[in-house]
Amino acid sequence: MSFEKEIGRRKTFGIIAHPDAGKTTLTEKLLLFGGAIQEAGAVKSNKIKKAATSDFMEIERQRGISVATSVLAFEYEGNKINILDTPGHKDFAEDTFRTLTAVDSVIVVVDVAKGVEEQTEKLVEVCRMRNIPMLVFVNKMDREGRDAFDLLDEIELKLGLRVTPMSWPIGIGATFKGIYDLRQKSLRIYAAENKQKISEAVLFDNLDDSKLEEVIGNEFAENLREEIHLISEVYPDFSKEDYMKGDIQPVFFGSALNNFGVKELLDTFVVIAPEPQPKESNIRMVLPNEEKFSGFVFKIHANMDPKHRDRIAFVKVVSGKFERNKNYLHVRADKKMKFSSPNAFFADKKEVVEESFAGDIVGLHDTGNFRIGDTLTEGEKMFFKGIPSFSPEFFRYINNADPMKTKQLEKGIAQLMDEGVAQLFTLEYNNRKIIGTVGALQYEVIQYRLEHEYGAKVTYENFPAYKACWVEAVDEKSEEFKEFKRIKQKYLARDKYNQMVFLADSSFTIQMSREKFPSVKLHFVSEF
Repeated sequence: MSFEKEIGRRKTFGIIAHPDAGKTTLTEKLLLFGGAIQEAGAVKSNKIKKAATSDFMEIERQRGISVATSVLAFEYEGNKINILDTPGHKDFAEDTFRTLTAVDSVIVVVDVAKGVEEQTEKLVEVCRMRNIPMLVFVNKMDREGRDAFDLLDEIELKLGLRVTPMSWPIGIGATFKGIYDLRQKSLRIYAAENKQKISEAVLFDNLDDSKLEEVIGNEFAENLREEIHLISEVYPDFSKEDYMKGDIQPVFFGSALNNFGVKELLDTFVVIAPEPQPKESNIRMVLPNEEKFSGFVFKIHANMDPKHRDRIAFVKVVSGKFERNKNYLHVRADKKMKFSSPNAFFADKKEVVEESFAGDIVGLHDTGNFRIGDTLTEGEKMFFKGIPSFSPEFFRYINNADPMKTKQLEKGIAQLMDEGVAQLFTLEYNNRKIIGTVGALQYEVIQYRLEHEYGAKVTYENFPAYKACWVEAVDEKSEEFKEFKRIKQKYLARDKYNQMVFLADSSFTIQMSREKFPSVKLHFVSEF
């Protein structure tokens, strides 16, 4: 297959949602329809031993939530599909924000009963800022929930989207019968009373056909005709061009748990979803079909296999072709590196690949060379933009609870910080270490992983900070900057890249500091 065709058949997307909207279940069912797995793992209950394929960390299995982005790949109808299943929990939002730098489109999952929730709003806002094409999947139609039209109104209002239904539910909850596919003009309903089987798609070019009553009954047939007519009057027609620009969002209805509506979603997705997109670097726009390879690290994961102390750097291939055992330039370190066993992923299963193309995600074994945002090229000195660290919202001193394991603790903290699970700050005046996170649950994850993966124990003490502000001085030798450092010395720290950070105790303090020291810029994001 030609180089251009290989790139063109790749579809890389992320799945985002509020916790418990059924995101991981949808991921599983996409894999199931793609023929990548034989049976889906149940994630409904922690008591069920069969954990979801994409939740591979022990702490995820215990809590029944996804705390790390999983990368999964499969083939479907000539397309190479790469799914990035992200954490829904707000305490792991930074991992999700970074993952959105590596996707070309997004599926937003909404729970029919709960509607649009807070975390969904935040994540969709990030997608809108980046003009990422979005599909919406309204899940759990087999449960009682909102009226479909009311839910579409809420999605438009709360998420600021312009929606167009591509499939439509017949009934809801106890009366849920199936889905009408507006694109294919076909009907798919439960084939048995126990609601365990789904019928083959039945074509209905003309909904006025009297056979519709035979299939779903008089009342449902009449309702469906009225609703489809209303949709044609109220909602815009789907336009791929508008979808690609982020101006229109197709909506699908279904039940991931019961396999309903998932195939319609997948079949439409492979037709409309974008192939790999260009990405901005510090010097130019990089196109996917360029001959030379370039890519960036958007995630680092230590100990994917606890039996082997491995660290994997996830690299999004932006342009060209990545080849095994070929020398590439690590731009920040300014050194050549080659990789003998680059991996493609299927949740926690990995396989060595000879080559990967633009759009693919490659896992590289790492001995501590990589940081989040690092760029690899065939020699060009550039780096990709838009992969920052965000200001944490929680801050705690970290204390070593077992002095005999100091080395293990240092190694564990260094590796977990490189993964981007949290940020480490070292106070300038006493060298005490502070961990900053975007959510309190992260401290539990760090504590658990330090003990179980590195054999180190820690305790925490609260540190009274409101935000971390990265400090940029117009003139580092100025009297104003020296005065700023003297007054704020107890709250000045260094991040792991040795950038100065001001750990402010309130928004008022930040405001006063900006007024008093106008030449000292304070940023909530590390990339400024």
